[in-house]
Amino acid sequence: MRQILAAAAGLVVLAASACSAPTPPRSAVPSATPTGPATLPAPTGAHRVGTTVLYLKDASRPDPWNLDADARELKVTLWYPTEQRDGRRAAYMTPKESQLTLRGLGVVGVPDDTLSRTRTNAVEDAAPTGRKLPLVVLSPGFTKPMSTLTSLAEDLASRGYVVAGIDHTYESYATTLPGGRVAECLACDSDTDPGFGTGLVTGRAADVSFVLDQLPARWDGSGRIDRSRIAMVGQSIGGAGALATMVKDSRVRAGIDMDGTTYARIPKSGFSRPFMFLGSPQHVPGGRDTSWERDWKLLTGWKRWLVLSGAEHQSFTDGPLLSGALGVTPPSGVLPAARAAELTRSYVAAFLDRHLKGERQPLLDKPSARHPEVTFCPETC
Repeated sequence: MRQILAAAAGLVVLAASACSAPTPPRSAVPSATPTGPATLPAPTGAHRVGTTVLYLKDASRPDPWNLDADARELKVTLWYPTEQRDGRRAAYMTPKESQLTLRGLGVVGVPDDTLSRTRTNAVEDAAPTGRKLPLVVLSPGFTKPMSTLTSLAEDLASRGYVVAGIDHTYESYATTLPGGRVAECLACDSDTDPGFGTGLVTGRAADVSFVLDQLPARWDGSGRIDRSRIAMVGQSIGGAGALATMVKDSRVRAGIDMDGTTYARIPKSGFSRPFMFLGSPQHVPGGRDTSWERDWKLLTGWKRWLVLSGAEHQSFTDGPLLSGALGVTPPSGVLPAARAAELTRSYVAAFLDRHLKGERQPLLDKPSARHPEVTFCPETC
């Protein structure tokens, strides 16, 4: 059951699983004075960051949610290293997207354009630079726009990755398409249907494969992508989609599920490509979600199962970083926003550096005294 958490998550939906049945939202009224526009933390890598947007249309299949559309339209946001210092910083989202997202989350008492005034770090349409770089596909949670993973995307780009974030149309509260059209969440009308989660991740896997097919022809900087080094990272249903994509598409060499219940079935013979679970305490062995225990036994290659104490479902997104702008006071005991972002960035980057760049990463070998919030499961949970 999805419920509004009028506390630390900022973008305030707390989900018990990757996607869940809706309830009429309670209005999330600010519990403190809003601090003004949020500023995303600076990327930690050596490179400046550029970003651009692509719009793709898959005419080979109808849209699964919009019965009036005979093709699947997707918005893809790219982040990448650049040498360009000056230029306009990219918008976090449009004012209309902010309005619809806040309305969908039941947030009231702040201006409709609050989220659109969030300050990012990437330069819009900057020229890409660098040699052949690994590609990371990002997929957000159900109802969430891709922008809610911007902090992670910017950080990965600063560390030498090309990042392709996919807005899965009609699965979030708002996606702006060419011509200013705004696609709202048609899938939200179906998420109580039997088999909804399985169908959702199947569609996301198809979206990702299509984007991988199209990037070489549609982005001028695609020559800088090393297509032999591709990984996927997702939060919530996006994390479930990472596993579903890897089962179907061998081009994706490694994947991370951040706090998402999994739906795709792994072959009984096992799955040998590297995979990491990174989640909140609901995912400890014997916890509220048992899908990771089920799948852990079938992961036969390099694998990790990490749980962050004090984390909530949105701790792996920008949500907590935006809580001040929404006037939300985090409750006691919840992992602070800045620390949640630091841990997420560090462990995701370590995984990718190990499996796409071949760099040794001791951080992934055992618990760290510098990161006491991180527990290695199932051995020490």
